[in-house]
Amino acid sequence: MQKEMLKGDVSPQGNPLPFDCVVLDAPETIKNPFSGESIELQPDAVAVYDCIKGAELLASQGNIDDGGHPLWQTVRDGVDWFREHYAKEYMVLLD
Repeated sequence: MQKEMLKGDVSPQGNPLPFDCVVLDAPETIKNPFSGESIELQPDAVAVYDCIKGAELLASQGNIDDGGHPLWQTVRDGVDWFREHYAKEYMVLLD
């Protein structure tokens, strides 16, 4: 089951979300595409991670290099959220 959540809503894991996203029910194992290292993420972290990677992809494909663009703001907000709520997972996947 999935749940659409808004920025500031508290996830089932107890963390306020940094932006609107869809949170699923189950944890998932995510692999860092550069290091090959994997780690299990809680559902709220999966949702935020997916939004970060999606924003990066769209910005790259659109040749958007303006750091003030909303896509890059999504990346920054998501990375900051990871540092605060899932520091170990941040170090494996996003650092």
